[in-house]
Amino acid sequence: MTHCNTDVLFEPVRLGQLTLRNRIVMAPMTRGFATGGMPGTAHVDYYERRARGGVGLILTEGTVVDRPAARNEPGIPFFHGAALEKWRPVAQAVHRAGGAIGPQLWHASSVESKTSDWAPESPVESPSGLSAPGFPRGVAMTQEAIADTVAAFAKGAADAKRLGFDVIELHGAHGYLIDQFFWSGTNLRDDGYGGATLKQRSRFAAEMIAAVRVAVGPDFPIILRVSQWKQQDYSARLAETPAQMADWLLPLVEAGVDVLHCSQRRFWTPEFPEIDGPEGLNFAGWAKKLTGAATISVGSVGLSGDFINVFSGERSEPASLDRLVARMERGEFDLFAVGRALIVDPDWASKVQHGRVDELCPFDVQALASFV
Repeated sequence: MTHCNTDVLFEPVRLGQLTLRNRIVMAPMTRGFATGGMPGTAHVDYYERRARGGVGLILTEGTVVDRPAARNEPGIPFFHGAALEKWRPVAQAVHRAGGAIGPQLWHASSVESKTSDWAPESPVESPSGLSAPGFPRGVAMTQEAIADTVAAFAKGAADAKRLGFDVIELHGAHGYLIDQFFWSGTNLRDDGYGGATLKQRSRFAAEMIAAVRVAVGPDFPIILRVSQWKQQDYSARLAETPAQMADWLLPLVEAGVDVLHCSQRRFWTPEFPEIDGPEGLNFAGWAKKLTGAATISVGSVGLSGDFINVFSGERSEPASLDRLVARMERGEFDLFAVGRALIVDPDWASKVQHGRVDELCPFDVQALASFV
């Protein structure tokens, strides 16, 4: 593996009034080790290790808001009720280690787990009672359920600030609840939360973001994770043109989003190669250009294979960071997120910073069975 100058990855960056020590974000990754929805000592240790290993901003795995059937696996942690105070020592431990942290607030909607046949007792809810285009599951949300869900996300965000977290991330990607409202294939509503255009279908997200902004005040950073692809359809695209992307994302930034976390399976894939070529801007690059918001890029950083192939047992080897460094040096995006590489190696950031890339670890699916 080639060695390149990685200084640009370790420059401090400001998000509103928050200063991060570097550009490295720990991606939110479902781990599923919260018994009864409760985080514990293992969660404190797990996140503290990554902060001590040099990560600038840690985003927790998806934590569910206070809605029936919001999770799709039994080990997903809650971010409500009795679980809340159990998160406080997690934030404190990360701060002691020099990092910043935010919970990712999540609602799995009607999406079934890829790893478990567990199902919630309550009926699952979604925009139109679908788990994917043409696949009915659960119930369509009433307007009352929509209002209650917006309120649940806002309360979760306010609780995050109260507990001492530094940011909040809303999971609006990968075919889960917020993303199902964006997607024409799963949003067939004929009320004000549906519509023929992506801008119309973004109303639910915009209302939620505005409510979260009121709940946390003007200076607390709000991150929104978004994606074109869905786990129900890897080839799905919400925006086929920059104009459509602007119609989708600008109203969300105007509603209060500070940072767009732009998920791709491979960060080096150009979003609109027909416009700027095979080395053109990726999703995060276009989102930054079109909205002016800060962006996080993510997708197979530091590894040879994308995470989808994990489920078929593919092993990923450490990969060169040359392309990441080049895009960061030209200011294409502001931060980048690392996922699987940080599961197997809490010291990934420190090793990269100090030129110890020959010590980086490969990833295989067995790593998901432990939580250390």
